[in-house]
Amino acid sequence: MEEHADPRETTAEKEWWEEDGLPWNGKPTKADYWCLGWFGFVGIFGLAMIPLRAWLLGLDPPILLALTGSRIGAASTGALAAVGEAPNWLWFLLIGSIVNIKFDWIYWWAGKLWGRGILDVQAANSPRAAKNIARVEQWAIKLGWLGIFLAYVPIPLPIAFVVFVLMGMTGMPLWKFMVLDFISKTLWSFLYLGLGWWIGEPVVMVLEQYAKVANWIAIVLLVVVFFGIFRNQNKKKPVVQPEVVGNEFEAGR
Repeated sequence: MEEHADPRETTAEKEWWEEDGLPWNGKPTKADYWCLGWFGFVGIFGLAMIPLRAWLLGLDPPILLALTGSRIGAASTGALAAVGEAPNWLWFLLIGSIVNIKFDWIYWWAGKLWGRGILDVQAANSPRAAKNIARVEQWAIKLGWLGIFLAYVPIPLPIAFVVFVLMGMTGMPLWKFMVLDFISKTLWSFLYLGLGWWIGEPVVMVLEQYAKVANWIAIVLLVVVFFGIFRNQNKKKPVVQPEVVGNEFEAGR
């Protein structure tokens, strides 16, 4: 006599939103979709800014500082200010800090929505990524909110990403996070501007030479960006993961 399997013993198939590589802990809501969509937008925006930064550096470093808040923009503006060519440098610096942190709330929001889920997704990209995230997470947990002031240290670790996510995970109010983020970014910009001011004229001479080829460098970088996008089309995984690569955390801050 043929035996029939008990339906209760049959393993249920996973829903699509339960697959590996997605950050949420349950069925996604509109908030989850919006947050994930913002991650994608930040990645595209970061790629678009690569050639623009190169062009702005040759055109006008203070404008680069104001529009991006980048380290290079701050240092080069400091060098120009030292020789009297950037009289309104403070305004450019403060505006640059506001612009630079414009997307940081997304990572705070991801931490609030998904907790460790977003960190686990990034850690799954490679053993090295997992090791780096774990290392930064240990530091961030020990430092607490003070970790925000170290988020802009120029070393090849995802410090800002991990710290900002942890601030959302631990329940820090958004307004407090953004205020501390602005202060941190501004202090670091003062440091780079002071470095450029101290070096002074040699940096200005380099900028003058760079300005002559800035347009060509921007064009080359634009070609490289598009080539990279087309090349990666065939390497995409079926499940789309929110990527940190390409955003403004570790490039140009």
